Amino acid sequence: MRPRAILPTFVAVPLLLFACGEPPESEEAPEAAPVATEEASAQDRFWHNLATLCGLAFRGAATEQQAVEDDFAGEMVMHVRECRDEEIRIPLHVGENRSRTWILTQTEDGLRLKHDHRHEDGTEEEVTQYGGDTEDEGSAGRQDFYADEFTAELLPAAATNVWTIEISPGRSFAYQLVREGTDRRVRFEFDLTEPVDPPPPPWGHEDRPAT
Repeated sequence: MRPRAILPTFVAVPLLLFACGEPPESEEAPEAAPVATEEASAQDRFWHNLATLCGLAFRGAATEQQAVEDDFAGEMVMHVRECRDEEIRIPLHVGENRSRTWILTQTEDGLRLKHDHRHEDGTEEEVTQYGGDTEDEGSAGRQDFYADEFTAELLPAAATNVWTIEISPGRSFAYQLVREGTDRRVRFEFDLTEPVDPPPPPWGHEDRPAT
């Protein structure tokens, strides 16, 4: 296992449970999502925190950009658009650009983060499907993803990338990239207190229904 960089400290907050109002007696209550208990693993509780955002969209902005080529100055909206038992897809819209989708999956060894990049016509960009896997249990509020072999072969300079996703339920969501041994850093932060209207589907995923 490679040496780890010192990443910004994230202070975990208590897990918040979201309760729905009682339905009218004449209607059958919808099936509730499983509640993450204290006995559940940190990754299970992290996944639960993500799943509670399903169907919602939130506005955000880049709070740090260092040694990066892309300019993330436009308004950002993340949309937790697809939630399945072992996969959650989160399109990231930057201004009118709908090319990016974060894909999180549960694996036998932990959690995985991939980046799906598409052209406006729906075809994949040359640099896509890169990302990495967790190397430890993490916490209910933070998971770190270390670049995998596919990423190292596709982008040798990104072999030391560490992506981080942080969730403070009911407060904030953050996505961060640190390239160990370099000055390359990116951080996006989103306000979970005020959901916004969901944006259109990301490029190339118009035929995939939101869940």
